[in-house]
Amino acid sequence: QVQLAESGGGLVQAGGSLRLSCAASGRTSSTYAMGWFRQAPGKEREFVAAISRSGSSTYYADSVKGRFTISRDNGKNTVYLQMNSLKPEDTAVYYCAVRVRYSVSYYALSEYDYWGQGTQVTVSS
Repeated sequence: QVQLAESGGGLVQAGGSLRLSCAASGRTSSTYAMGWFRQAPGKEREFVAAISRSGSSTYYADSVKGRFTISRDNGKNTVYLQMNSLKPEDTAVYYCAVRVRYSVSYYALSEYDYWGQGTQVTVSS
């Protein structure tokens, strides 16, 4: 099993920045892709960004492309999401997820095996 713990959420004004972190523990040697998803009130959970096991490939939702950057430090078993130029519509609970099996797909919720508890990001206008 893999446990995930997110941190770094908070309240920020539009145009500001936040950096989310997600630390993995447990059977971290079995982790493959790691990703970030978000869920706004009354909406379904949606894909934000993902990164391959080596970190050489990254994937983004169109809505965050050019503003968010995902990265990982395998030595620290941690994935990061740098969020710049934040907008009120980025307000949501952000969830970290990890996959422990090989796959070529990164965008669907069903591709991920373990999830964190989430961290709230609120962007004021």
